[in-house]
Amino acid sequence: MTHVPQSLCLLRTSALGDVTHVVPIIRTLQAQAPDTRLTWIVGKLEHKLVGDLPGVEFLIFDKGKGWLAFRELRAQLAGRRFDALLHMQVALRANLISAFVRSPLRIGYDPARSKDLHGLFVNRRIATRSGEHVLDAMASFLEPLGLKQTQVRWDIPIADSAGEFAERHLPGEAKTLLVSPCSSHVVRNWLPERYAAVIDHAAAQGWRVALCGGPSAYEREFGDAVAAKCASKPIDLIGRDTLKQFLALCRRALLVLTPDSGPMHMANAVGTKVLGLHAASNPNRSGPYSDRRWCVDRYDAAARKYKGKSAAELPWGTKIEYPGVMELIETGAVIERFEAFATQRA
Repeated sequence: MTHVPQSLCLLRTSALGDVTHVVPIIRTLQAQAPDTRLTWIVGKLEHKLVGDLPGVEFLIFDKGKGWLAFRELRAQLAGRRFDALLHMQVALRANLISAFVRSPLRIGYDPARSKDLHGLFVNRRIATRSGEHVLDAMASFLEPLGLKQTQVRWDIPIADSAGEFAERHLPGEAKTLLVSPCSSHVVRNWLPERYAAVIDHAAAQGWRVALCGGPSAYEREFGDAVAAKCASKPIDLIGRDTLKQFLALCRRALLVLTPDSGPMHMANAVGTKVLGLHAASNPNRSGPYSDRRWCVDRYDAAARKYKGKSAAELPWGTKIEYPGVMELIETGAVIERFEAFATQRA
């Protein structure tokens, strides 16, 4: 395609972190192709995070409905046609969804990053590159349209009511560490007693600490395990905030401590620094996009222990999700990054 499409469908239903990576693509399209009509097929939960982006039509795919979700989406797309489809999700479910999208140009991942028969549902592929952050890989979907992402901008809307929630729970100007201890991938989670040691260290340095997390029973139980190990008393916000309220809480924090997770990328999207915990995944690929200085990186150590190779010898994007892998991250290493951040900010 040598011209900018008049209508464009973006397919990325999940997960929260990856959906935040799509937002800069929307902003680039709105800046460089303002007349293009944008439709985004997105998951139900993820829609709560990005569904109020202006100038975008959202079609919600609720995977919790099973096959009914496919039928509903097919009905919404019936009779419609787009100039181009950005098929940005490598999964069998996403392939089935893409089959409902009528478009002559169907842009997908390169063969190295394809699986689950992804290649059968696209007719144009992004360039094969290694060593890219996930966000940059997604941005390359613009290149077949003759566009290029030169600026990364989120500006996810946050309602005043969400800001009021955050100010109510984190009032004033106290130095705040927000701890979001859980990832959707359980093996990426650090140990409760180690989180507690960092929380107590921060509290001893005069920082206010708040625990955040989703409403699931697992996250409640994990948060309780962290709090039980603490000598200090972190503010408990687990299960009490919405996605938008979490963004607002991040804006009131100086630093967010979290494993590779959706909250990591949400915090980064609002400009808050992240102390990321990486052993199961490579921070250069999936860490906080804007600033990875404060991350603890034990990915190479994990590669050597569990794969018998250095990180450099593994295919780009290899995940090392083995039970116990996060134990490679020492408490002292996390405290050192916390102190380095606190010192440079002083």
